[in-house]
Amino acid sequence: MALKLYGYWRSTASYRVRIALNLKQLDYEYIPVHLVDEGGQQHQLPYRTLNPARLVPTLVDDDEDLILHQSLSIIEFLDEKYSRGVALLPRHCLERARVRALAQDLACDVQPLGNLRVLQALKTDFAATPAQQHAWAAHWIERGFSALEQRLSTQSGKYCFDFDVTMADVCLVPQAYNARRFGIDMSRFPLISKIVDNCEQLPAFAQACPESQLDAPAC
Repeated sequence: MALKLYGYWRSTASYRVRIALNLKQLDYEYIPVHLVDEGGQQHQLPYRTLNPARLVPTLVDDDEDLILHQSLSIIEFLDEKYSRGVALLPRHCLERARVRALAQDLACDVQPLGNLRVLQALKTDFAATPAQQHAWAAHWIERGFSALEQRLSTQSGKYCFDFDVTMADVCLVPQAYNARRFGIDMSRFPLISKIVDNCEQLPAFAQACPESQLDAPAC
């Protein structure tokens, strides 16, 4: 199989790319990289050679001899290379810019502050307790969602940008999953909640959910 996705079942960034691959109707091989077991498989030489940043996801396209990191770059590459399935970015440059901004609000400003390596650093470098790590992550999600809720009030429809699924929705659903993990009261964000509910009814989103992945722990 030409496309290979190295990821982790609960990684927000990996979740985004799984959704995008499904929306583009692309077959791919999923290769788990466990971020906790064995001291974190991302730190072992085989994966460290593939991605020196030791982060997931990494996409390998054997047809193009391409190794690509950063979830938004991967998503845009897939959207530009493959015409099948859903177009994840609008055609008009102004609309593309608006969708990219919404996606980056989540992928650049919110999610990185609560990812695993940040929470681990809070513990090891600053002696943060689990409760303090939890509060830290929840704080930044709530701040990000408060701003996003206001932005969506002027441009959302059924989805983040009018009535078409875009890269913004691909980024929103995994972040909402994180928000629920950290106990955020989603009733405070009715527009976000409505959009997430609409997305999660689509097979491409449902099939990408963390609990459906082969490396998810058994219940």
